Amino acid sequence: MNGKSCKKTSIGGQAVLEGVMMRGKTGMATAVRDADGIIRLEAERIKPKKSRILKFPIIRGAVSFISSLYSGTKILMRSAAVYGEEEGEPSKFEKWLAKTFHADVMKVAMTLGVILGLAFSIFLFFFIPSLLGGVFSRYVTEDILLVNLFEGLIRLLIFISYILLVSLLKDIRRTFMYHGAEHKTITCYEKGLDLTVENARKCRRVHDRCGTTFTFFVMTVSILVFSLFEAIPFVHGVIGSYRILKALFKIALLPIVAGLSYELLKFLSKTNFFLFIPLKLPGLGLQMITTREPDDEMLEVAIAAFKKALLMDEDPEEPECRFVCPEKLAVLTSEIKAKLAEKGIDESDAEWIVSYATGYKRSELGKDVTVGGKAIDKANALAEERVTGRPLWYIVGNANFYGYEIKTDERALIPRPETEELVERALRHINGESKVLDLCTGSGAIAIAVKLKTGAEVTASDVSEDALSLARENAETLKADINFIKSDMFENIDGKFDVIISNPPYIKSGDIAGLQTEVKDYEPTLALDGGEDGLDFYRIIASNARERLTEKGMVFLEVGADQADSVKDMFDGFFVDVIKDISGVERIIKAVKI
Repeated sequence: MNGKSCKKTSIGGQAVLEGVMMRGKTGMATAVRDADGIIRLEAERIKPKKSRILKFPIIRGAVSFISSLYSGTKILMRSAAVYGEEEGEPSKFEKWLAKTFHADVMKVAMTLGVILGLAFSIFLFFFIPSLLGGVFSRYVTEDILLVNLFEGLIRLLIFISYILLVSLLKDIRRTFMYHGAEHKTITCYEKGLDLTVENARKCRRVHDRCGTTFTFFVMTVSILVFSLFEAIPFVHGVIGSYRILKALFKIALLPIVAGLSYELLKFLSKTNFFLFIPLKLPGLGLQMITTREPDDEMLEVAIAAFKKALLMDEDPEEPECRFVCPEKLAVLTSEIKAKLAEKGIDESDAEWIVSYATGYKRSELGKDVTVGGKAIDKANALAEERVTGRPLWYIVGNANFYGYEIKTDERALIPRPETEELVERALRHINGESKVLDLCTGSGAIAIAVKLKTGAEVTASDVSEDALSLARENAETLKADINFIKSDMFENIDGKFDVIISNPPYIKSGDIAGLQTEVKDYEPTLALDGGEDGLDFYRIIASNARERLTEKGMVFLEVGADQADSVKDMFDGFFVDVIKDISGVERIIKAVKI
């Protein structure tokens, strides 16, 4: 947009709780800023009217008036759900209602909201004016036009008084500010300006196409329609003396009044001819009450809603979307479990994801607490990435190893619980005077745990420069003073050590392709492939251990399932102990130099 052209749009809006709804020809979009300050968006397609008669003048206005009452209530409830707290489990009454009548509780609530709203409006704007109109006709004049004019003025006074009264409420004042943001955004677009906060801020907060102006037109047109109605001989002669009956007939005429008012609003919004300006001024004046100057954050929300509605009008393929609303922790956990279960991923991953996203421990996921949209976004994003096959701890970016948070990514293997048992066994024989070598260090998890738990002198090596860079980052973060060396096993290692500890690659080369997707496609093959029989690195360690160890030095190795006996046999001249892990698998080799 170049700022010089002038555009017209059919998009109109409505202020809601902490947000704005924008409705176009084919779609409706609502933007709400939630409690975390994030703009949430919901958009849905508008079903086209199938009957041609619904598009006829006056009829279309009446239909629009009734449908807007229902959709407006729905949008207000949805915006409240985004900004407020989740309501939690349905009450017994709600469950009974749904079971007995097979009804959607939300739809029932919306219908009741419309009915109650109409009933309240009818009482305020029909029965009270009609009652006062009866007093006026009895003591002042019976002139039909003057009586209806008097009733119209009463309606207008009630309307203005009501608006002024509710504007004392903080939430209503903010809603009026969002009303102003809605108008400024639409005006900004119609002026041909780029839809930015800076441009919208300069635009006026009143607009020709506004519900406030429509309400004024309804009150004005009703004076004429009701006067003509009462001038009919039958009405004047038969029901003229029955005030309640007359009020009911006027209510029945409301769709016609709304239809005429709609056409008047539509016509006046398309012209700036000076003779019609006086017809616009009262409505614009009332808008000064129902709108307030918005802040920049409110304008951002209105612009987001308008852009989405505009896209839906311009592109039939523009997708619908749903709000992210606060919900119960247990509900979120169930949803993430279901999402992962579709891909055959264990539910423990879902629990870790929700725990990480919300800050609650896995043991607390059944708590009766509500989590906000920000945490839900995070959990869903993690779950979406997990179903691609990427390992959970690469997604999270860290894993707890022996009480320390170790950064994890594709540069090295993810530290595993079995390796914690390896460290546990080795620590029984390491103290502050020990010299320790960690071969194939990967992320540095073993070396860091040993250093921080004992204060020993630790050297860690790996052939992968990527793995070493990750290990150094972890050591620096955790303030572990470790000597890192790039070395293909013992190639660049000097000196003797009291303890050599390692979790080397031990997967058979031919078995790599059959591993789980998250292992074979994401974790480095270099850290997995142990050669044809998976034992290549154990042979190197066993053949070099004697000359690299001090007197009575020890080797601690993690081995694969069914490899313990083969590795044990490699350590000739050592006292070898095979140790089972917590699952009963022979997982750890302890070899003591004799």
